[in-house]
Amino acid sequence: MYEFKDEFLTGIEQIDNEHRKLFEIAEELYTLKNEQFIPDKYDNIREILIQLKNYTITHFEHEEAYMESIGYKRMFTQKIQHDALREIVNEWDLEALDENQDEAIDEMLRTITDWLVNHILNQDKLIGK
Repeated sequence: MYEFKDEFLTGIEQIDNEHRKLFEIAEELYTLKNEQFIPDKYDNIREILIQLKNYTITHFEHEEAYMESIGYKRMFTQKIQHDALREIVNEWDLEALDENQDEAIDEMLRTITDWLVNHILNQDKLIGK
């Protein structure tokens, strides 16, 4: 379901590779959602969430450093959007995730999907131009 396609390429190898990894994390979460033989997915959700938090921090640091290095004019807008996603991801409560696992996975997937599609296509692609 989550496949990095050419339409998501920015032309900046490091950023594109990191975006590919974000797609892989999303695919891992999607696969978990559809896994019928794991009745309690909490540990898996927790692991993916930690991976997502850590990777998001790393990716945003790299992307912002790159934008700064080229004097990117839209960097302030990008940083605001990055901060907003950092806040959303950091607010996901692990205890709440355990109470309603399927709903938690759905919320995470909605957020990730919106980010991958809208942010990469409408914002990140402009960095490479």
